[in-house]
Amino acid sequence: MCSCHGSFWFLRGHMQRLRVISSKGKYEVVVGRGAWRALRRFPQGDYTSIFVLTERALWMRWGKAFCREGQLRNAPILFVPSGETSKSLKMVERVAGQILERGADRRSLLIAFGGGVVGDLGGFVASTYMRGIDYVQVPTTVVAQVDSAIGGKTAVNVGQMKNLVGTFCPPRLVLADPMVLSSLSDRAFRSGLYEAVKHAILSGPTLFKRIEAGLPSLRSGNPTELDGILAGAAKVKVGVVGRDEREAGIRRVLNLGHTFGHALEEATRYRRFMHGEAIGWGMVIATTMAVRLGILDPGIARRIVHLVRRVGPLPRIHDLDVVDLLRLLPRDKKAVGGRIHWVLPEKIGKVRITAEVPTRVAAAAFRDTQQAKWYE
Repeated sequence: MCSCHGSFWFLRGHMQRLRVISSKGKYEVVVGRGAWRALRRFPQGDYTSIFVLTERALWMRWGKAFCREGQLRNAPILFVPSGETSKSLKMVERVAGQILERGADRRSLLIAFGGGVVGDLGGFVASTYMRGIDYVQVPTTVVAQVDSAIGGKTAVNVGQMKNLVGTFCPPRLVLADPMVLSSLSDRAFRSGLYEAVKHAILSGPTLFKRIEAGLPSLRSGNPTELDGILAGAAKVKVGVVGRDEREAGIRRVLNLGHTFGHALEEATRYRRFMHGEAIGWGMVIATTMAVRLGILDPGIARRIVHLVRRVGPLPRIHDLDVVDLLRLLPRDKKAVGGRIHWVLPEKIGKVRITAEVPTRVAAAAFRDTQQAKWYE
């Protein structure tokens, strides 16, 4: 394992190392330009074989650079189709069969090189293949770099239920180099920024103000502001999962915006919203709920909503039926006994987790958001 001195320190300019303490030991999250080079210090020689799981177009663009930077040689490359359809038990069986045919054993290593789909799928395969092999996350989207690649949650979808079957299994290493983000579309890049905004709401004024000020210059190819914001957002995730690995308590705060967000995705069959966009709307709705419940000052609420809306245009929600959405909410895997545990902001830097939200308040908040009644 790579060595680490302290939980948060600087290396080579903007590259930063964060340490996560999990039930299976410590691992590092390396964030910033040059992060892939940390793979050189990782004990690759301890493994009988190393495999890379990725998407073809992504690997064609970045594979040579990754192998060069990480000094990775002779690793078989396994390709999966892009998109949520790859997060399935059928694909798990296919990938497991492919690495078995190529000689993978209990001392093999799987590198998940991609966004949230590849990361979730690769983590799940690694956590279950021969009852578990090691894996490394190399996130290539903003969402994955600040959120999904960190913390060891793996999952695949079953039917229309997102992430229904999964495990908690920490990676051995996470390598997040923002260089790879330059090949993202503008929409995909913005989608990830909604998760960074979520982390800013959770962490407090410092990161929130930094995103407010830096948002006009935040572009996938602009490292000046991007490195610091990505590292700051990743640090929030590291801090939370280090205290609650299996989502028994405080880790639930990371679900801010996800309750309605997942319902929006499911109601539109995962075709209208990118994940971050659905979470963006979910945060606006949660903020509106908090105002209606009297736990959030309207002025702060407007500031939160304004930042979410400044990230970029969000897909329409005016044509969706709130009754249909409310029907989906208790099916979310985060519901317990059919009760929804809402994450609602009380201020920038503090949220409340509560199951005591009347259905009528949730419905009214969604309708308010549809009609932009109060925050414009």
